[in-house]
Amino acid sequence: MAAISFLGDLIQTISDRGRDLISFGRSDLARTASAADLAKLCEDLISRRGEASGVALARLILDRYAFLPQDERLAFLDLVASEFGADHAAVDEAIAAYRAEPTRSRLGVLHEAAEPRSQELIRRLNLARGGTLALVRMREDLFVLRKRLKEQGAAPEARDAVDSLDSDFEHLFASWFNRGFLVLRHIDWSTPADILEKIIRYEAVHEIADWEELRRRIEPPDRRCFAFFHPALLDEPLIFVEVALTGAIAPAIQPILAHEREPVPARSATTAIFYSISNCQKGLAGVTFGNFLIKQVVEDLAREIPSLKTFVTLSPVPGFRTWLDRERRADAPQGLTREDVETLRALDGEDWQTDKATCEAVRRAMLPAAAAYFLRAKNERGRPLDPVARFHLGNGARLERMNFLGDTSKKGLGQSYGLMVNYLYDLSAIEKNHETYANLGTVAASSAVSRELRANLPPPRAVVLAEAG
Repeated sequence: MAAISFLGDLIQTISDRGRDLISFGRSDLARTASAADLAKLCEDLISRRGEASGVALARLILDRYAFLPQDERLAFLDLVASEFGADHAAVDEAIAAYRAEPTRSRLGVLHEAAEPRSQELIRRLNLARGGTLALVRMREDLFVLRKRLKEQGAAPEARDAVDSLDSDFEHLFASWFNRGFLVLRHIDWSTPADILEKIIRYEAVHEIADWEELRRRIEPPDRRCFAFFHPALLDEPLIFVEVALTGAIAPAIQPILAHEREPVPARSATTAIFYSISNCQKGLAGVTFGNFLIKQVVEDLAREIPSLKTFVTLSPVPGFRTWLDRERRADAPQGLTREDVETLRALDGEDWQTDKATCEAVRRAMLPAAAAYFLRAKNERGRPLDPVARFHLGNGARLERMNFLGDTSKKGLGQSYGLMVNYLYDLSAIEKNHETYANLGTVAASSAVSRELRANLPPPRAVVLAEAG
Protein backbone atom coordinates (compact mmCIF):
# COMPACT_ATOMS: atom_id res chain seq x y z
CA MET A 1 0.00 0.00 0.00
CA ALA A 2 2.95 2.35 0.69
CA ALA A 3 4.14 1.90 -2.90
CA ILE A 4 0.67 2.74 -4.19
CA SER A 5 0.57 5.87 -2.03
CA PHE A 6 4.00 6.90 -3.33
CA LEU A 7 2.83 6.47 -6.91
CA GLY A 8 -0.24 8.56 -6.19
CA ASP A 9 1.90 11.32 -4.67
CA LEU A 10 4.17 11.20 -7.71
CA ILE A 11 1.22 11.58 -10.08
CA GLN A 12 -0.03 14.50 -8.00
CA THR A 13 3.39 16.17 -8.22
CA ILE A 14 3.38 15.77 -12.00
CA SER A 15 -0.13 17.18 -12.10
CA ASP A 16 0.81 20.19 -9.95
CA ARG A 17 3.79 21.01 -12.15
CA GLY A 18 1.78 20.38 -15.28
CA ARG A 19 -0.84 22.89 -14.17
CA ASP A 20 1.75 25.62 -14.68
CA LEU A 21 2.08 24.50 -18.30
CA ILE A 22 -1.58 25.01 -19.17
CA SER A 23 -3.41 28.29 -19.28
CA PHE A 24 -5.87 27.66 -16.43
CA GLY A 25 -5.79 26.36 -12.89
CA ARG A 26 -8.03 25.46 -10.01
CA SER A 27 -9.29 29.02 -9.73
CA ASP A 28 -11.19 28.37 -12.96
CA LEU A 29 -13.42 25.90 -11.12
CA ALA A 30 -15.34 28.83 -9.74
CA ARG A 31 -16.11 29.97 -13.29
CA THR A 32 -19.33 28.64 -14.77
CA ALA A 33 -18.53 25.85 -17.21
CA SER A 34 -20.85 24.23 -19.71
CA ALA A 35 -20.92 20.79 -21.27
CA ALA A 36 -19.57 22.29 -24.50
CA ASP A 37 -16.67 23.95 -22.63
CA LEU A 38 -15.75 20.63 -21.06
CA ALA A 39 -15.94 18.82 -24.40
CA LYS A 40 -13.45 21.36 -25.83
CA LEU A 41 -11.06 20.64 -22.98
CA CYS A 42 -11.38 16.94 -23.77
CA GLU A 43 -10.43 17.62 -27.40
CA ASP A 44 -7.37 19.44 -26.07
CA LEU A 45 -6.55 16.55 -23.74
CA ILE A 46 -6.46 13.83 -26.39
CA SER A 47 -4.42 16.02 -28.75
CA ARG A 48 -1.66 16.74 -26.21
CA ARG A 49 1.60 14.85 -26.08
CA GLY A 50 3.08 16.29 -22.91
CA GLU A 51 2.56 13.99 -19.92
CA ALA A 52 2.65 16.61 -17.16
CA SER A 53 0.23 18.98 -18.85
CA GLY A 54 -2.00 16.04 -19.79
CA VAL A 55 -2.27 14.82 -16.19
CA ALA A 56 -3.06 18.36 -15.02
CA LEU A 57 -5.68 18.86 -17.70
CA ALA A 58 -7.28 15.49 -16.93
CA ARG A 59 -7.60 16.49 -13.27
CA LEU A 60 -9.08 19.84 -14.23
CA ILE A 61 -11.68 18.19 -16.49
CA LEU A 62 -12.72 15.76 -13.77
CA ASP A 63 -12.91 18.55 -11.18
CA ARG A 64 -15.06 20.67 -13.48
CA TYR A 65 -17.27 17.70 -14.30
CA ALA A 66 -17.90 17.16 -10.59
CA PHE A 67 -19.01 20.81 -10.24
CA LEU A 68 -21.57 20.57 -13.05
CA PRO A 69 -25.27 20.06 -12.24
CA GLN A 70 -26.64 16.70 -13.38
CA ASP A 71 -28.29 18.00 -16.56
CA GLU A 72 -24.99 19.51 -17.71
CA ARG A 73 -23.12 16.31 -16.84
CA LEU A 74 -25.56 14.31 -18.95
CA ALA A 75 -25.25 16.82 -21.78
CA PHE A 76 -21.47 16.45 -21.63
CA LEU A 77 -21.68 12.66 -21.82
CA ASP A 78 -24.06 12.99 -24.76
CA LEU A 79 -21.48 15.17 -26.53
CA VAL A 80 -18.68 12.69 -25.84
CA ALA A 81 -20.84 9.87 -27.17
CA SER A 82 -21.68 11.72 -30.39
CA GLU A 83 -18.39 13.55 -31.08
CA PHE A 84 -15.67 11.18 -29.84
CA GLY A 85 -16.36 8.20 -32.07
CA ALA A 86 -14.01 6.58 -34.55
CA ASP A 87 -12.76 8.36 -37.68
CA HIS A 88 -14.95 6.68 -40.32
CA ALA A 89 -12.74 7.78 -43.20
CA ALA A 90 -9.71 6.23 -41.50
CA VAL A 91 -11.71 3.04 -40.89
CA ASP A 92 -12.71 2.82 -44.56
CA GLU A 93 -9.10 3.36 -45.61
CA ALA A 94 -7.84 0.70 -43.21
CA ILE A 95 -10.49 -1.78 -44.42
CA ALA A 96 -9.47 -1.22 -48.03
CA ALA A 97 -5.79 -1.66 -47.16
CA TYR A 98 -6.50 -4.89 -45.26
CA ARG A 99 -8.57 -6.32 -48.09
CA ALA A 100 -5.78 -5.52 -50.53
CA GLU A 101 -3.18 -7.17 -48.27
CA PRO A 102 -4.70 -9.11 -45.32
CA THR A 103 -1.64 -9.09 -43.06
CA ARG A 104 -1.52 -9.01 -39.30
CA SER A 105 0.11 -5.60 -39.43
CA ARG A 106 -2.71 -4.08 -41.48
CA LEU A 107 -5.24 -5.75 -39.23
CA GLY A 108 -3.58 -3.91 -36.35
CA VAL A 109 -3.96 -0.63 -38.22
CA LEU A 110 -7.64 -1.42 -38.78
CA HIS A 111 -8.12 -2.23 -35.11
CA GLU A 112 -6.53 1.06 -34.11
CA ALA A 113 -8.62 3.04 -36.59
CA ALA A 114 -11.85 1.38 -35.43
CA GLU A 115 -11.30 2.30 -31.78
CA PRO A 116 -13.52 5.23 -30.73
CA ARG A 117 -11.65 8.32 -29.58
CA SER A 118 -13.69 8.12 -26.40
CA GLN A 119 -11.59 5.16 -25.28
CA GLU A 120 -8.41 7.24 -25.49
CA LEU A 121 -10.19 10.05 -23.66
CA ILE A 122 -11.16 7.70 -20.82
CA ARG A 123 -7.58 6.38 -20.62
CA ARG A 124 -6.16 9.90 -20.36
CA LEU A 125 -8.69 10.99 -17.76
CA ASN A 126 -7.64 7.97 -15.74
CA LEU A 127 -4.12 9.42 -15.46
CA ALA A 128 -5.31 12.01 -12.96
CA ARG A 129 -5.08 11.20 -9.28
CA GLY A 130 -8.44 9.82 -8.25
CA GLY A 131 -9.31 9.41 -11.91
CA THR A 132 -10.43 5.80 -11.67
CA LEU A 133 -13.08 6.45 -9.04
CA ALA A 134 -14.19 9.62 -10.85
CA LEU A 135 -14.70 7.58 -14.03
CA VAL A 136 -16.68 4.91 -12.16
CA ARG A 137 -18.96 7.67 -10.88
CA MET A 138 -19.16 9.15 -14.39
CA ARG A 139 -20.45 5.84 -15.71
CA GLU A 140 -23.21 5.97 -13.10
CA ASP A 141 -24.30 9.24 -14.74
CA LEU A 142 -24.14 7.47 -18.09
CA PHE A 143 -26.70 4.94 -16.85
CA VAL A 144 -29.01 7.86 -16.00
CA LEU A 145 -28.52 9.26 -19.51
CA ARG A 146 -29.29 5.91 -21.16
CA LYS A 147 -32.50 5.57 -19.16
CA ARG A 148 -33.55 9.15 -19.97
CA LEU A 149 -32.96 8.72 -23.71
CA LYS A 150 -35.02 5.53 -23.68
CA GLU A 151 -37.88 7.20 -21.81
CA GLN A 152 -37.80 10.19 -24.15
CA GLY A 153 -37.84 8.02 -27.26
CA ALA A 154 -34.58 9.54 -28.52
CA ALA A 155 -33.38 8.87 -32.06
CA PRO A 156 -31.81 5.41 -32.53
CA GLU A 157 -28.45 6.91 -33.54
CA ALA A 158 -28.29 8.94 -30.31
CA ARG A 159 -29.06 5.90 -28.18
CA ASP A 160 -26.60 3.80 -30.16
CA ALA A 161 -23.83 6.35 -29.56
CA VAL A 162 -24.47 6.39 -25.82
CA ASP A 163 -24.62 2.58 -25.72
CA SER A 164 -21.30 2.51 -27.54
CA LEU A 165 -19.76 4.90 -25.01
CA ASP A 166 -20.99 2.65 -22.21
CA SER A 167 -19.32 -0.30 -23.96
CA ASP A 168 -16.08 1.71 -23.99
CA PHE A 169 -16.28 2.17 -20.23
CA GLU A 170 -17.09 -1.49 -19.64
CA HIS A 171 -14.28 -2.65 -21.94
CA LEU A 172 -11.66 -0.56 -20.18
CA PHE A 173 -12.96 -1.29 -16.69
CA ALA A 174 -12.80 -5.03 -17.42
CA SER A 175 -9.06 -4.61 -18.03
CA TRP A 176 -8.37 -2.22 -15.17
CA PHE A 177 -10.31 -4.34 -12.67
CA ASN A 178 -8.84 -7.63 -13.82
CA ARG A 179 -8.74 -10.29 -11.10
CA GLY A 180 -4.96 -9.97 -10.94
CA PHE A 181 -5.29 -6.43 -9.55
CA LEU A 182 -7.90 -7.22 -6.90
CA VAL A 183 -7.00 -7.57 -3.22
CA LEU A 184 -9.10 -9.73 -0.87
CA ARG A 185 -9.44 -8.27 2.62
CA HIS A 186 -11.05 -9.77 5.72
CA ILE A 187 -13.50 -7.24 7.15
CA ASP A 188 -13.67 -7.34 10.93
CA TRP A 189 -14.26 -4.96 13.82
CA SER A 190 -10.70 -3.61 13.50
CA THR A 191 -11.27 -2.52 9.89
CA PRO A 192 -11.17 1.31 9.52
CA ALA A 193 -14.48 2.93 10.40
CA ASP A 194 -14.94 4.59 6.99
CA ILE A 195 -14.86 1.18 5.31
CA LEU A 196 -17.23 -0.32 7.89
CA GLU A 197 -19.63 2.54 7.28
CA LYS A 198 -19.58 1.70 3.57
CA ILE A 199 -20.33 -1.96 4.32
CA ILE A 200 -23.48 -0.78 6.11
CA ARG A 201 -24.40 1.55 3.25
CA TYR A 202 -23.68 -0.87 0.39
CA GLU A 203 -25.41 -3.93 1.89
CA ALA A 204 -27.98 -4.81 -0.77
CA VAL A 205 -29.49 -8.12 0.35
CA HIS A 206 -30.24 -7.93 4.08
CA GLU A 207 -30.23 -4.38 5.39
CA ILE A 208 -27.83 -3.53 8.21
CA ALA A 209 -29.76 -1.17 10.46
CA ASP A 210 -26.94 0.17 12.62
CA TRP A 211 -23.42 -0.35 13.95
CA GLU A 212 -24.53 -2.88 16.52
CA GLU A 213 -26.07 -5.05 13.84
CA LEU A 214 -22.88 -4.78 11.79
CA ARG A 215 -20.93 -5.94 14.85
CA ARG A 216 -23.16 -9.03 15.11
CA ARG A 217 -22.37 -9.90 11.50
CA ILE A 218 -18.59 -9.56 11.56
CA GLU A 219 -17.29 -9.91 15.13
CA PRO A 220 -18.48 -13.35 16.40
CA PRO A 221 -16.10 -16.26 15.75
CA ASP A 222 -18.67 -17.99 13.52
CA ARG A 223 -19.14 -14.99 11.22
CA ARG A 224 -16.91 -13.74 8.42
CA CYS A 225 -16.97 -10.91 5.90
CA PHE A 226 -14.63 -10.57 2.92
CA ALA A 227 -14.33 -7.82 0.32
CA PHE A 228 -12.42 -7.18 -2.86
CA PHE A 229 -10.53 -3.90 -3.19
CA HIS A 230 -8.58 -2.33 -6.05
CA PRO A 231 -5.31 -0.39 -5.61
CA ALA A 232 -6.84 2.69 -7.25
CA LEU A 233 -9.83 2.63 -4.87
CA LEU A 234 -8.14 1.89 -1.56
CA ASP A 235 -11.06 2.64 0.75
CA GLU A 236 -13.88 1.69 -1.63
CA PRO A 237 -14.96 -1.97 -1.51
CA LEU A 238 -15.94 -3.37 -4.91
CA ILE A 239 -17.96 -6.33 -3.66
CA PHE A 240 -18.29 -8.13 -0.33
CA VAL A 241 -19.71 -11.37 0.96
CA GLU A 242 -21.02 -12.22 4.43
CA VAL A 243 -20.53 -15.77 5.69
CA ALA A 244 -22.08 -17.76 8.53
CA LEU A 245 -20.21 -20.80 9.87
CA THR A 246 -22.73 -23.44 11.01
CA GLY A 247 -23.22 -27.13 11.69
CA ALA A 248 -25.68 -27.67 8.82
CA ILE A 249 -27.22 -26.08 5.74
CA ALA A 250 -29.58 -23.36 6.95
CA PRO A 251 -33.07 -23.23 5.41
CA ALA A 252 -33.92 -19.70 6.61
CA ILE A 253 -32.24 -16.34 7.06
CA GLN A 254 -33.93 -15.13 10.26
CA PRO A 255 -32.01 -17.50 12.61
CA ILE A 256 -28.75 -16.39 11.00
CA LEU A 257 -29.55 -12.71 11.56
CA ALA A 258 -31.12 -13.22 15.00
CA HIS A 259 -30.00 -10.84 17.73
CA GLU A 260 -29.89 -13.59 20.36
CA ARG A 261 -28.22 -16.80 19.27
CA GLU A 262 -25.56 -19.18 20.49
CA PRO A 263 -22.33 -18.77 18.42
CA VAL A 264 -20.82 -21.92 16.95
CA PRO A 265 -17.11 -22.50 17.69
CA ALA A 266 -15.44 -21.88 14.33
CA ARG A 267 -13.28 -25.00 14.55
CA SER A 268 -16.33 -27.25 14.93
CA ALA A 269 -18.29 -25.73 12.03
CA THR A 270 -18.91 -28.02 9.06
CA THR A 271 -20.78 -25.63 6.76
CA ALA A 272 -20.01 -22.17 5.39
CA ILE A 273 -23.12 -20.29 4.28
CA PHE A 274 -22.75 -17.32 1.95
CA TYR A 275 -25.88 -15.43 2.87
CA SER A 276 -25.27 -11.98 1.37
CA ILE A 277 -23.26 -10.83 -1.65
CA SER A 278 -23.36 -7.11 -2.43
CA ASN A 279 -21.84 -5.24 -5.35
CA CYS A 280 -20.78 -1.81 -4.15
CA GLN A 281 -19.98 0.23 -7.28
CA LYS A 282 -22.89 0.73 -9.69
CA GLY A 283 -20.50 2.14 -12.26
CA LEU A 284 -18.76 -1.25 -12.52
CA ALA A 285 -21.89 -3.09 -13.66
CA GLY A 286 -20.97 -5.80 -16.14
CA VAL A 287 -17.48 -6.30 -14.68
CA THR A 288 -17.32 -9.71 -13.01
CA PHE A 289 -16.12 -9.95 -9.41
CA GLY A 290 -18.50 -12.30 -7.63
CA ASN A 291 -17.32 -15.58 -9.13
CA PHE A 292 -13.70 -14.86 -8.18
CA LEU A 293 -14.73 -13.68 -4.71
CA ILE A 294 -16.72 -16.79 -3.80
CA LYS A 295 -14.13 -19.21 -5.13
CA GLN A 296 -11.25 -17.50 -3.33
CA VAL A 297 -13.19 -17.26 -0.06
CA VAL A 298 -14.04 -20.97 -0.33
CA GLU A 299 -10.35 -21.77 -0.76
CA ASP A 300 -9.27 -19.50 2.10
CA LEU A 301 -11.91 -20.82 4.52
CA ALA A 302 -11.16 -24.45 3.65
CA ARG A 303 -7.51 -23.78 4.41
CA GLU A 304 -8.25 -21.89 7.66
CA ILE A 305 -10.92 -24.28 9.02
CA PRO A 306 -10.32 -27.89 7.89
CA SER A 307 -13.62 -29.05 9.43
CA LEU A 308 -15.58 -27.14 6.76
CA LYS A 309 -16.87 -29.60 4.19
CA THR A 310 -19.96 -27.89 2.77
CA PHE A 311 -20.06 -24.51 1.05
CA VAL A 312 -23.50 -23.19 0.17
CA THR A 313 -25.39 -19.97 -0.30
CA LEU A 314 -28.67 -18.95 1.26
CA SER A 315 -29.94 -16.87 -1.63
CA PRO A 316 -32.95 -14.69 -2.38
CA VAL A 317 -35.12 -15.33 -5.43
CA PRO A 318 -35.83 -11.78 -6.63
CA GLY A 319 -37.81 -12.66 -9.75
CA PHE A 320 -40.02 -15.40 -8.36
CA ARG A 321 -43.04 -13.42 -7.16
CA THR A 322 -43.35 -11.53 -10.46
CA TRP A 323 -43.18 -14.77 -12.44
CA LEU A 324 -45.58 -16.61 -10.14
CA ASP A 325 -48.16 -13.82 -10.22
CA ARG A 326 -47.97 -13.76 -14.02
CA GLU A 327 -48.47 -17.53 -14.14
CA ARG A 328 -51.43 -17.32 -11.79
CA ARG A 329 -53.13 -14.77 -14.07
CA ALA A 330 -52.29 -16.55 -17.34
CA ASP A 331 -55.00 -18.20 -19.43
CA ALA A 332 -52.63 -21.10 -20.09
CA PRO A 333 -50.03 -21.24 -17.30
CA GLN A 334 -46.82 -23.03 -18.26
CA GLY A 335 -45.43 -23.72 -14.81
CA LEU A 336 -48.58 -24.36 -12.75
CA THR A 337 -51.41 -26.87 -12.85
CA ARG A 338 -54.98 -25.61 -12.57
CA GLU A 339 -55.14 -27.09 -9.07
CA ASP A 340 -52.04 -25.15 -8.05
CA VAL A 341 -53.53 -21.93 -9.42
CA GLU A 342 -56.58 -22.43 -7.22
CA THR A 343 -54.53 -23.24 -4.14
CA LEU A 344 -52.27 -20.23 -4.62
CA ARG A 345 -55.23 -17.85 -4.52
CA ALA A 346 -54.52 -17.89 -0.79
CA LEU A 347 -51.51 -15.66 -1.51
CA ASP A 348 -53.90 -12.79 -2.18
CA GLY A 349 -55.03 -12.79 1.45
CA GLU A 350 -53.26 -10.93 4.22
CA ASP A 351 -51.02 -12.87 6.63
CA TRP A 352 -51.58 -16.13 4.75
CA GLN A 353 -48.34 -17.43 6.20
CA THR A 354 -49.63 -17.24 9.77
CA ASP A 355 -52.37 -19.87 9.30
CA LYS A 356 -50.93 -23.39 9.63
CA ALA A 357 -53.35 -25.17 7.28
CA THR A 358 -53.22 -22.47 4.61
CA CYS A 359 -49.46 -22.31 4.88
CA GLU A 360 -49.08 -26.05 4.30
CA ALA A 361 -51.42 -26.00 1.29
CA VAL A 362 -49.47 -23.11 -0.23
CA ARG A 363 -46.18 -24.91 0.41
CA ARG A 364 -47.38 -28.01 -1.49
CA ALA A 365 -48.26 -25.86 -4.50
CA MET A 366 -45.45 -23.34 -4.33
CA LEU A 367 -42.45 -25.68 -4.28
CA PRO A 368 -43.43 -27.43 -7.56
CA ALA A 369 -44.01 -23.98 -9.05
CA ALA A 370 -40.56 -22.93 -7.88
CA ALA A 371 -39.05 -26.04 -9.50
CA ALA A 372 -40.68 -25.03 -12.79
CA TYR A 373 -39.36 -21.49 -12.35
CA PHE A 374 -35.77 -22.66 -11.95
CA LEU A 375 -35.72 -25.64 -14.31
CA ARG A 376 -37.98 -24.51 -17.17
CA ALA A 377 -38.59 -20.75 -17.23
CA LYS A 378 -36.01 -19.14 -19.54
CA ASN A 379 -35.14 -15.68 -20.77
CA GLU A 380 -34.58 -14.74 -24.40
CA ARG A 381 -31.04 -16.17 -24.24
CA GLY A 382 -32.23 -19.54 -22.99
CA ARG A 383 -30.95 -18.95 -19.46
CA PRO A 384 -32.92 -19.08 -16.18
CA LEU A 385 -35.12 -16.06 -15.56
CA ASP A 386 -33.76 -15.49 -12.08
CA PRO A 387 -30.62 -13.26 -12.05
CA VAL A 388 -29.23 -14.78 -8.85
CA ALA A 389 -29.67 -18.25 -10.32
CA ARG A 390 -27.79 -17.20 -13.46
CA PHE A 391 -24.93 -15.90 -11.33
CA HIS A 392 -24.45 -18.98 -9.15
CA LEU A 393 -25.17 -21.57 -11.85
CA GLY A 394 -22.73 -19.75 -14.12
CA ASN A 395 -20.13 -20.09 -11.36
CA GLY A 396 -20.62 -23.86 -11.34
CA ALA A 397 -22.86 -24.16 -8.29
CA ARG A 398 -25.75 -26.62 -8.01
CA LEU A 399 -29.30 -25.71 -7.05
CA GLU A 400 -29.42 -27.80 -3.89
CA ARG A 401 -32.58 -26.96 -1.99
CA MET A 402 -35.65 -24.71 -2.12
CA ASN A 403 -36.71 -23.26 1.21
CA PHE A 404 -40.36 -22.37 1.72
CA LEU A 405 -40.67 -19.23 3.90
CA GLY A 406 -36.90 -18.96 4.12
CA ASP A 407 -37.23 -15.18 4.46
CA THR A 408 -40.32 -13.93 6.26
CA SER A 409 -39.22 -10.30 6.29
CA LYS A 410 -41.31 -7.72 4.44
CA LYS A 411 -38.72 -7.64 1.67
CA GLY A 412 -38.54 -11.43 1.43
CA LEU A 413 -42.30 -11.84 1.20
CA GLY A 414 -42.49 -8.97 -1.27
CA GLN A 415 -39.99 -10.33 -3.79
CA SER A 416 -40.51 -14.08 -3.54
CA TYR A 417 -43.35 -14.89 -1.12
CA GLY A 418 -40.56 -15.79 1.30
CA LEU A 419 -38.85 -18.37 -0.93
CA MET A 420 -35.09 -18.81 -0.57
CA VAL A 421 -32.73 -21.37 -2.07
CA ASN A 422 -29.38 -22.96 -1.35
CA TYR A 423 -26.78 -23.18 -4.10
CA LEU A 424 -24.08 -25.75 -3.33
CA TYR A 425 -20.47 -25.11 -4.30
CA ASP A 426 -19.12 -28.66 -4.59
CA LEU A 427 -15.41 -28.21 -5.28
CA SER A 428 -15.25 -31.51 -7.18
CA ALA A 429 -18.09 -30.56 -9.54
CA ILE A 430 -17.76 -26.80 -10.05
CA GLU A 431 -15.92 -26.98 -13.36
CA LYS A 432 -18.22 -29.65 -14.81
CA ASN A 433 -21.35 -27.73 -13.77
CA HIS A 434 -19.96 -24.50 -15.21
CA GLU A 435 -19.12 -26.10 -18.55
CA THR A 436 -22.52 -27.76 -19.00
CA TYR A 437 -24.32 -24.56 -18.04
CA ALA A 438 -22.15 -22.35 -20.29
CA ASN A 439 -22.33 -24.67 -23.30
CA LEU A 440 -25.80 -26.23 -22.99
CA GLY A 441 -27.66 -24.00 -20.54
CA THR A 442 -28.17 -27.02 -18.29
CA VAL A 443 -29.30 -26.19 -14.75
CA ALA A 444 -27.44 -28.38 -12.26
CA ALA A 445 -30.01 -29.33 -9.64
CA SER A 446 -30.24 -31.87 -6.86
CA SER A 447 -32.67 -34.77 -7.09
CA ALA A 448 -34.70 -33.16 -4.27
CA VAL A 449 -35.33 -30.11 -6.47
CA SER A 450 -35.98 -32.14 -9.63
CA ARG A 451 -38.53 -34.33 -7.86
CA GLU A 452 -40.67 -31.29 -7.05
CA LEU A 453 -41.35 -30.58 -10.73
CA ARG A 454 -44.91 -31.50 -11.74
CA ALA A 455 -45.12 -34.30 -14.32
CA ASN A 456 -48.31 -32.95 -15.93
CA LEU A 457 -47.02 -29.55 -17.10
CA PRO A 458 -47.00 -28.60 -20.80
CA PRO A 459 -43.94 -29.98 -22.63
CA PRO A 460 -40.85 -27.72 -22.64
CA ARG A 461 -41.38 -26.82 -26.30
CA ALA A 462 -44.75 -25.27 -25.41
CA VAL A 463 -43.00 -23.19 -22.77
CA VAL A 464 -40.59 -21.81 -25.35
CA LEU A 465 -43.38 -21.04 -27.79
CA ALA A 466 -45.45 -19.36 -25.12
CA GLU A 467 -42.56 -17.12 -24.11
CA ALA A 468 -41.71 -16.33 -27.73
CA GLY A 469 -45.29 -15.12 -28.24
